[in-house]
Order: sequence, then structure tokens, then C-alpha cells
Amino acid sequence: MIKFHRQFDPHKIKLIIFDLDGTLIDSRLDLVHSVNATLRHFKRPELPGEVIASYVGDGAPVLIRRALGDPKDEASVKMALEYFLGYYRVHKLDHTHLYPGISETLAVVRNSNGHRQMAVLSNKPVHPSRAIVEALGLAEFFVHVYGGNSFSTKKPDPLGARTLLDQTRTRSEEALIVGDSSVDVITGRNAGIWTCGVTYGFAPHTLCEAPPDVVVDTPRELAQIFE
Repeated sequence: MIKFHRQFDPHKIKLIIFDLDGTLIDSRLDLVHSVNATLRHFKRPELPGEVIASYVGDGAPVLIRRALGDPKDEASVKMALEYFLGYYRVHKLDHTHLYPGISETLAVVRNSNGHRQMAVLSNKPVHPSRAIVEALGLAEFFVHVYGGNSFSTKKPDPLGARTLLDQTRTRSEEALIVGDSSVDVITGRNAGIWTCGVTYGFAPHTLCEAPPDVVVDTPRELAQIFE
């Protein structure tokens, strides 16, 4: 069910910024396998999938640090991160897929306003982000795809969102960010744009920490807002 906490006019939204993992794509299994492959390589015990999924959202360095138990040895974290990135680069599309209805939703959102632009702003490194967007047939929808290493800071810092506003010549009140976690909502707040939370992703439990302007339970409901 669509729940508005703060009403906005969908027809005035000219830019929609999407999170990637847990919002457009279900990458849970490939991330879990890659983290556990890293832990095995460094003779560490594997972690349950739901634990690893709860660590996703703040970028690969934070994901690996959390999986290792936040060690003080920075050299070991760096080695583990390098192994993880190499493994994930090869296996990022083993099981990763679009959430049901994503392609149709993006088409509706784009076509309901001929001047509306869409972009991806992820905390995942930019190269795998763009490779996944391309491989899963989403590239045509987005004017920009940025990752966690595209800028000097990651979400929830607003630099990425503000850069997209500048590049698309969009005013903050004409933009919306869509994501599955409080990181995305706080990013939107920091950038002064509207926020939409999705409950089907990795971290819907965090949305209560930073309630978005609107909450949807399915991609189809997001399309309904703009139809």
C-alpha cells in the first residue's frame, strides 16, 4: 500500500534518483556468496545471509569491515576488501536479477512525463554498478549511473545527489530519491529533495529511523504514483 507521510505533486518531479541494491536489483545472493568467499579465504567463519544483507548499503569497505567484526588491523581490512572486489567482479551476475516489475515501472515513470530524467546513485563501486545496469537491460533509462567511488564522499552525504541536480539542471523541489534504507532517505533530506522508501529491499527496517515522504511496497506502486 502507498503511504504518504508528506504529500508532493508527482507531475512536478523532473528527476528521480534510484538506489541500486535492494531497490532496482536483488543482488543479495551474490553479495552473500562474495563476502563468505572472502571470509573463507582468510580463514574466518562464514556468516548467515541475513546478517550479511543487513551490512549492505554503506559501500564495499564498510560491508567488509562489518563482516570482519570491525578489526583494528587496517592492513587486513584492505587485503580482504581487495579480495572481495576481485571475487565480486567475476560473480556479480551469477544470481543478481531485477525485482519483478522494475523495467515496466521505469518505463511508466519515464513516459508519464516527457521531460523526466532518471539516474542511479549507489554506494556500490561504480564499475560493477554500471556493468550490472547494462547487463540487466536498464541502461536506456538512466542519464547517469554513479557509484560509491564516483565522488569524494558516499551517501548519505548529498554530494552525489547535488551533482545530479546540477547536471540535469533540476531544482531540489523537483527531484525525488528512491531507496530501501535510511541511508537513501537521509541523503535526500541532506540534498533537500523528496524521498521514497521501498519495503521490498534489504533494509526496510531502517526506514523507521528516517521516515521517507512516501513508502511503497512494490515497484508497481511506484509506477502508480506517476501514472
